[in-house]
Amino acid sequence: MHDPSDAGGLIEVTRRSGVQILRINRPKKKNALTDAMYRALTEAMAAAEADDAIGAHLFTGVQGVFTAGNDIGDFIARASGAGGLGAGVSGFLTMLAEARKPMVAAVDGLAIGIGTTMLWQCDLVYASPGARFATPFIDLGLVPENGSSLIAPRLMGHQRAFEMLCLGEGWDAARAHAAGWVNAIVPAERLEAHALDVAARLAAKPRTALIESRRLLRGDPAERLAAMRREAALFAERIASPEARAAFTAFMNRKGG
Repeated sequence: MHDPSDAGGLIEVTRRSGVQILRINRPKKKNALTDAMYRALTEAMAAAEADDAIGAHLFTGVQGVFTAGNDIGDFIARASGAGGLGAGVSGFLTMLAEARKPMVAAVDGLAIGIGTTMLWQCDLVYASPGARFATPFIDLGLVPENGSSLIAPRLMGHQRAFEMLCLGEGWDAARAHAAGWVNAIVPAERLEAHALDVAARLAAKPRTALIESRRLLRGDPAERLAAMRREAALFAERIASPEARAAFTAFMNRKGG
């Protein structure tokens, strides 16, 4: 099954064994996410949340890359225009915070920016040995997003969260597993099948009991949403700043863009 609003095939939506699989599929751009792709993810998640046949969400990418994060072109456009995170991004982040059904991720290769912070919203994360995580917000003159300023210290303590979000240190799968937010490291050739099997096991459980148990573990989504609003307000200030514009220009010059 393919969703007709799948951003031109860049977000591939399929369903198997009670699981909706959301595949980021823009390999030529290292799966960088555009506003339209965020909207497609949000629409697909909303449809699955409302469908009793679906019991879990599974996020994945393509071989060698989960996502390189937000498309830098979108950042530059917002720096020159309305600023902020953008409606597509904001809608997706809100959906991550408000989703009732379990979210599972299978990560191979690059997981940059939101490619990492969205994992901290997930309930189970599986990574290949080649997974690489980084959140270079400050290097772009920005601040963290997706509630990560609240969630990351709770997941791994202040010092490790500061190392990732402020120092911008890249982590491999072993480091993320040791920090407690990757459940297991799985060979790349078995990664997606393993994650799908786990998601299907969740989807087969008594639905209401699972949803209520998950809600008890995660707490009130209002706290995460409040953190996201605080971050978004600062993000809007930062993205229009000379510091951020200079960082975007330097990034594009390094990439030859």
